[in-house]
Amino acid sequence: MLTSADTDLIRVLADPLRLKIVNLLAHETLCTTHLVEETGARQTNLSNHLRVLREAGVVETEPCGRYTYYKLRPDVIAALAGQFADLAERARTATDRKRPC
Repeated sequence: MLTSADTDLIRVLADPLRLKIVNLLAHETLCTTHLVEETGARQTNLSNHLRVLREAGVVETEPCGRYTYYKLRPDVIAALAGQFADLAERARTATDRKRPC
């Protein structure tokens, strides 16, 4: 069953720029400079989206000198995917049941 925390995470991932960031981080750990280059977003805008992703637990940071690298937390994505898989399975078994009016 999806919880309010799951719906909050879905809202976080529903933003097009944040989803693009997540997709980029699924391939490699990147610093803010790389993410600005890849997305074309302004650094301040990107930093705000990264903060939201960090607070939601989707990404974690890794300081490296004067740069901050970001990497995706696959366990968080996998947990949400598992919730959707469970929901789909319940829907499959529910097709045989119909509540009478």
